[in-house]
Amino acid sequence: MNKPHDPTTEVPGPTAGGRPTLKTIAFMTGLAITTVSRALKDAPEIGAETRRRVQLVARQVGYRPNRAGVRLRTGKTNVISLVLNTEEQVGGFVSDLIYGISEELAQTPYHLIVTPYSRVNDPLEPVRYVVETGSADGIIISRTEPDDKRVRYMMEHGFPFATHGRTDMGAEHAFHDFDNHAFAREAVEKLAALGRRRLALLAPPSSLSYHHHMRAGFSEALAEQGFGEVSFDTVTVDHSIDQIRARMRQLMQRPNRPDGIVSGAGGATFALVAGIEDAGLKLGVDVDIVSKQSSKLLHLFRPQLYVVNEDIRLAGRELARSVVGSIEGALAPSLQSLSRPGPVEAFQRQA
Repeated sequence: MNKPHDPTTEVPGPTAGGRPTLKTIAFMTGLAITTVSRALKDAPEIGAETRRRVQLVARQVGYRPNRAGVRLRTGKTNVISLVLNTEEQVGGFVSDLIYGISEELAQTPYHLIVTPYSRVNDPLEPVRYVVETGSADGIIISRTEPDDKRVRYMMEHGFPFATHGRTDMGAEHAFHDFDNHAFAREAVEKLAALGRRRLALLAPPSSLSYHHHMRAGFSEALAEQGFGEVSFDTVTVDHSIDQIRARMRQLMQRPNRPDGIVSGAGGATFALVAGIEDAGLKLGVDVDIVSKQSSKLLHLFRPQLYVVNEDIRLAGRELARSVVGSIEGALAPSLQSLSRPGPVEAFQRQA
């Protein structure tokens, strides 16, 4: 004889899309759906132990909130858009930045999407698209310019954002930056301590904010040391390895060649070393290099290099905090951070 159907014995299954729901978690914890919902949002009226239990079960069953439903209820997407140039420097920069942002956002309701663009396109276009379509609650941008039209556009539209790098627009906004001014000064001081007197700088493109910071620090330190500069302004860290290598070889074949070089990017330093060796000269004997790097690869290449590390994962975490704070309405000065290079002792010959 068949038993009568008892719906209370059924475990609420996934939705038609195959995902667990609030009902699933409610059944497994024995709590009301409203309690589960509030616990997942860290509502203060829900006890800490209940919140912990609900969130543990949610992780175990792979629960994810329905983004469309969240947007209908709250007007929010719970999405952060990272707008990245598809030709961003290699060597771990992009992956480390994404890792840092994602690591920080894991503790929040937000998740990350990457919105790419190419240098041949207007960098404002992907920003305008996100703002006009409301496809994210906040935006992170990099490669900032002193007068950045993307920043101006987002400020005019009251859209939350954070920048990797500063601007010089007289407007307060959320940012995280590396102190390239201090880096260049300390690099010059290190080369001076090594007995180098004719210095060259391989800088970022002049359109970018951090070019001006690095250039100012380099020039100030040269003046204080009483050194002359060997011009190296026909290429930037954005040029190809082949272009930088060829220009370096030409420069090192001149009578007034530099005996010390400050490099603004680790990837470009590989090309500098190749150009020096193409000219028949020896790193650490004829010339020394102090290079910034965003991934710890240079020590595997030449032990004669001096390096300072820019922590891109830290930058990602700081940018995530900043953009979430911007979404929540925090004041811009509280959402600004500057990562400083270590003291001169931090520049060490890698073994």
